[in-house]
Amino acid sequence: MPDTADTAAPTGGHAQVGVTGMAVMGRNLARNLARNGIRVMVHNRTTSRAEEVVDEFGHEGDLTLARSLEDLVAGLERPRRVVVMVKAGAGTDAVIDELVPLLDEGDIVADAGNAHWRDTVRRKEALAERGIRFAGVGVSGGEVGALEGPSIMPGCDADTYAELGPFLEIIAAQVDDEACCTLVGPDGAGHFAKMVHNGIEYGVMQLVAEAWDLLDRVAGLDPAAAADLFREWNGTELESYLVEIAAEVLAHTDGETGRPFVEVVRDAAEQKGTGRWTVQGALDLGVPVGTIAEATAARALSGGTDRRAAVREALEAEGDPGPVDLDADGPPALLDADDLRQALFAATLVAYAQGFDLVRAGSLEHDWDIEAADLAIIWRGGCIIRARLLDDVAEALEVHPEAPTLLAAPPFAGLLADRLPALRRVVTAAVAAGVPVPVLGSALAHLDALRSERLPAALVQGLRDYFGAHGYERVDRDGTFHTLWAGDRTEVATD
Repeated sequence: MPDTADTAAPTGGHAQVGVTGMAVMGRNLARNLARNGIRVMVHNRTTSRAEEVVDEFGHEGDLTLARSLEDLVAGLERPRRVVVMVKAGAGTDAVIDELVPLLDEGDIVADAGNAHWRDTVRRKEALAERGIRFAGVGVSGGEVGALEGPSIMPGCDADTYAELGPFLEIIAAQVDDEACCTLVGPDGAGHFAKMVHNGIEYGVMQLVAEAWDLLDRVAGLDPAAAADLFREWNGTELESYLVEIAAEVLAHTDGETGRPFVEVVRDAAEQKGTGRWTVQGALDLGVPVGTIAEATAARALSGGTDRRAAVREALEAEGDPGPVDLDADGPPALLDADDLRQALFAATLVAYAQGFDLVRAGSLEHDWDIEAADLAIIWRGGCIIRARLLDDVAEALEVHPEAPTLLAAPPFAGLLADRLPALRRVVTAAVAAGVPVPVLGSALAHLDALRSERLPAALVQGLRDYFGAHGYERVDRDGTFHTLWAGDRTEVATD
């Protein structure tokens, strides 16, 4: 725990941590530090923005103003700790390039922005040549989390974490008296974990949206009634931040029109790229993350309004089966509310499992030695994907580390077996009603593929060998083989 007493700094200036970049996230992170007794110096390229932070929130703690990066560096105790909270990419590079010549050997620069993990590796290596320590710090929780306690995923060397970690732990969310912050691993590990977190977030958000779409277009529930159902679900195994706020958004009424908020918002979802990064990283590592990929594609598809309009007009004759009454007497309804709850849980678990599969693969590929169970623990609070099921995820990862995927580990294998029929019925109902459920459908396909004794990849391998002589393996003997398709179709060994 850092010494927060109001005493003179051992060497250098007065402040213990400097924060440069006073947009919402940087401002709130600085306030969080100050509220927790940390002496903080704030800086922004436009000085007036940093002045506003000190003037408006200086009463919350020890917040002092730096009018330049030179002032910021001079005002920090040594080793200096500078947190960079500016726009990822070129903006971060520009600040670091300006900052580094002012620092001394052993000082620490922490990038807490939404950086790509490869940029973090590059920056760490470049700063190490000058004797300056670098940390890539993933932060999740949005502006509220930054102020009240986020989930924090640092990637750095152990000696760097010894100097920086205590300050991060004190401002992180706390669950069961544990800080939602841990040293994830070296160099890019922290931002890689944050990237995967955001990929899971993409998947779960789309699942929640698909559940609402089915309640609207198949069950015929208005947004207020759907909100009530989401609130009910949030008292079950589905309890999570995203289900909780889905109820809030669905219940909200537009002040100008009096209509439900979701009916006046344009149905074109935006993205900042982390979902795409996750999919690209998974492709590089050969890890199937279909729920995340389909969620990312769904956002892209939603924005193609001209394309959507053209196809809608072209297929107008197809029609829409319309809603069905969940409570109707007679034949079973196409969509059952409890089936949907179970399907949403099963598909959500698939999204988490795919994310943890990717974390494991990335850790092995880059020698990061990430403890997946630790991520589950720090994701229980502060972050966007916090959920009740993460307690069980953490336990499963700790007790069954040998399981090749979370889906095969107790208790999840049994939970999925129980809920798979409901997921299948929901996807079937969606297809029958003409309602797209790309992520629910992908989760079902993922489970069905994993449980299949034989997949059609044998034909894929045959086709590859036919046109490209890529070879194949056999089930009855070792080795790699090729069939002479253009000749007499005999088989030859290729290894």
